[in-house]
Amino acid sequence: MTRLRIILLFFIFLFGCSNPFAPALTESDLKVTAILTEQLSPQDVLTNFRYAYTFKDSLIYSELLDSTFLFISTNYSTSPPTDINWGRDVDLKTTAGLFRHFNTLELFWGAILLENYRSDSTLSEIKITFQLTLDGGREIPTLKGEALFNFARRNKGIWKITRWEDLSSF
Repeated sequence: MTRLRIILLFFIFLFGCSNPFAPALTESDLKVTAILTEQLSPQDVLTNFRYAYTFKDSLIYSELLDSTFLFISTNYSTSPPTDINWGRDVDLKTTAGLFRHFNTLELFWGAILLENYRSDSTLSEIKITFQLTLDGGREIPTLKGEALFNFARRNKGIWKITRWEDLSSF
């Protein structure tokens, strides 16, 4: 009888385990590669960027940004519109707040409009379209826009984002 209990407990433990601290996966999460890249190209950085947003992973996101990082955008909700400029520390805090506030974030990269990248270079630039949906778009419509990223190759050939300019006008 005790052997049966042990086997039963084993199966309950094996199939009944779940991590209450892990966020539940959505259908769109399953479409995102669960494999992180080593950031050996600017495209790899954008792959990890999407992963960080999808899984709301602040640690992965922090590894994307160079210590010299600068975010540039325009706040169109003020009259007249005002410039937004901040560095790495403010961006990490802002992004962490975004990750905490929304239950789901779906980021899709679209067409590459400009790409200056050579494998022998230490600098690169990509202008790309994006689509960001927050909580399924129920309260905030899906955001569509363009972003200009500058990258630099750092130690061990790892690429980092040095500048992100949000070119959207929403």
